Amino acid sequence: MMIKEIISKDYCDLNKLANSYRNKFINNSPFPHIVFDNFFNKKFLNFILKKFPNLLNKKNTTTFNTKTDKNKTATDLNFIFPREISYFLNFLNSNIFINFIQKITNVKETLIPDPYFFGGGLHEIKNGGFLKIHTDFNYHPSTLLDRRINLLIYLNKNWKKKYKGELELWDKNVKKNYRKYLPIFNRIVIFNTNDFTYHGHPEPLNIPKNISRKSIALYYYSNGRPKEEINSQYRYHNTIYKNRKNRDGNFDERIPVYKKIFGKIYIRKKIKS
Repeated sequence: MMIKEIISKDYCDLNKLANSYRNKFINNSPFPHIVFDNFFNKKFLNFILKKFPNLLNKKNTTTFNTKTDKNKTATDLNFIFPREISYFLNFLNSNIFINFIQKITNVKETLIPDPYFFGGGLHEIKNGGFLKIHTDFNYHPSTLLDRRINLLIYLNKNWKKKYKGELELWDKNVKKNYRKYLPIFNRIVIFNTNDFTYHGHPEPLNIPKNISRKSIALYYYSNGRPKEEINSQYRYHNTIYKNRKNRDGNFDERIPVYKKIFGKIYIRKKIKS
């Protein structure tokens, strides 16, 4: 399959695209990021969406209570990506695409893909679910590489603003929300991830029961990173959640009830208030 069959004709010259948008990526607030709409070939991405499995199907899910926190549940899926989605993920981890990510983000260290898709892959969230404002886990538990770049691909057709689920980007003190992006079909977001890049979609989804918030996530790593991206108190850490102020001025102290904490698939389900 040729690149123009995967990426839309407006963006298929990845080298030109990276050179044209590098400065915008670097200078975006509150931290380096870029958003592209209709990035992939529409026919191809429709095909991927049709192959997207129901990750929250109880037949494919084993749920048990963790001993460390009665309010958290780990979910183990013995899951194999559909062949067509595996092909797509392999392309996103290929030399051609990583070179694009390397150039547009201007990361000096060589970017490395994650063949294990730890924490990445396919994400699906049902009604009432949300992802609290956080910074990501900052290293890969198997390779010990530093996590540097997130790529999010949204697959939600006819998504309405009242459904919520916007990706929010916050300043490093979690005082101000700078950006909100609806998770609409064929929108991608590329952004730096470090100890100070706070983001999430903290508003609970308000969607019909027959739909969900679907996305695909790819993470890219490097061997080492700039010192200014590191919080010396947490050199190696898992996801760190922050309480941000609600509309009423009170701090959001909700905690996750369901999440997958290992394996290929990382799922956020309904969250307890």
